[in-house]
Amino acid sequence: MTTAGRWLVGKVNSGLVRGFLLVVGLFWLVPTIGLLISSLRSPEDLSAGGWWTVFSEPSRLTFASYRKLLENGDITDSLVNTVLITVPATLLVVFIGSLAGYAFAWMEFPGRDWCFLAVVGLLVVPVQVALIPIAELFGKLGLFGSVFGVILFHVGFGLPFAVFLLRNFFAEIPRELLEAARLDGAGELRLFFRVVMPLGGPAIASLAIFQFLWVWNDMLVALVFTDAGSQPITVALQTQVRQFGNNIDVLAPGAFISMVIPLAVFFAFQRQFVSGVMAGAVK
Repeated sequence: MTTAGRWLVGKVNSGLVRGFLLVVGLFWLVPTIGLLISSLRSPEDLSAGGWWTVFSEPSRLTFASYRKLLENGDITDSLVNTVLITVPATLLVVFIGSLAGYAFAWMEFPGRDWCFLAVVGLLVVPVQVALIPIAELFGKLGLFGSVFGVILFHVGFGLPFAVFLLRNFFAEIPRELLEAARLDGAGELRLFFRVVMPLGGPAIASLAIFQFLWVWNDMLVALVFTDAGSQPITVALQTQVRQFGNNIDVLAPGAFISMVIPLAVFFAFQRQFVSGVMAGAVK
């Protein structure tokens, strides 16, 4: 570890910094706690006062809003659509990005550096620029309004960052390790799956978390490319607000479920996420 890294670790381990980070974390959780409590209150209580008033009468909390949510077919179907969009879009980006990252890092082929520069250049292309052209293309291909079309869009725009991140991480693997595996008779595919993928676990986990959060919380792409039968939870909640406005007893539990799932994914893989982010800083 470098001198700067040791200094940073020493500062973070100090009691004052830990206390400050704890306070920041508590403030960061306040909206989530408020939304959770609001989702457990009746519409009458929500109209009567803010969510913090529940501490004076905690017995008034109820799961009636969640039961009503489960009876709302639009919300439940949209939650299923969100999973059907997010999981394949994340897995495809991780798998294809890993293969491309390994190829750019360790395989020799004509135009490799120029191709990688082109991939890096795609990072600066904003999503908004491609919405209308791709919408027209999907319309001609019959993909507009389908879950598969949204997955393709997210995969296409997620791959440049995935290739850039994983190529830089895979390039740090010692060459001697790969050459030893080749001497033992390992081909490129076996080398990739048996050596590179296990070593790239932290970076792959970081990429998966980034992609999962981006796709799960996306509303712009879904608002353009989905219809009533394929819309995810973000669009469904926005539609509920536009149509009914005051149905907070459905919106609050729906919004909390939409938020708590990516939070659970992040906390489940936070160790790998931190390892992947810090890997490049200490090498």
